[in-house]
Amino acid sequence: MAFMLKHMIGGQLKDLTGGLGEEKPEGEKSDAGAKGMTQEEFEQYQQQLAEEKMERDASVAQKKAERATVRSHFREKYRLPKSELDDTQIQAAGDDVELPTELAKMIAEDNQEEESKQSVLGQLTNIQNIDIDQIKEKAQSTLEDLKQSAEKCEVM
Repeated sequence: MAFMLKHMIGGQLKDLTGGLGEEKPEGEKSDAGAKGMTQEEFEQYQQQLAEEKMERDASVAQKKAERATVRSHFREKYRLPKSELDDTQIQAAGDDVELPTELAKMIAEDNQEEESKQSVLGQLTNIQNIDIDQIKEKAQSTLEDLKQSAEKCEVM
């Protein structure tokens, strides 16, 4: 009877107090014992987990910084506003952040293409169905017109 009373009222008291005075029964093991390890093995395991987590965090930060570098490069290229988040991610990773080699090659190729397009010859090659003979004729006729108008000029 006392057992039933303790069981019924005890559960309600634990809910009421939030389990503040809760103690482990003597039969329960510690975390290390529950996992089948000694305390020393458990500490080594915890340390190993912490080191792995730090390595993963560093790797993630490096990848975020690389992505931020790529984004900032394209922002500069297309004259878009800078992002403070990208700057902070790059600074957090340190100075060892560089563009990935494949992307750097692609950017170098794009720069070469843009330079060739910006030259006069590059612009001429981009124009489709251009008739060079016709352009020469127009240029010569324009020169002749200028000469004739210069001859008619009374000031000269």
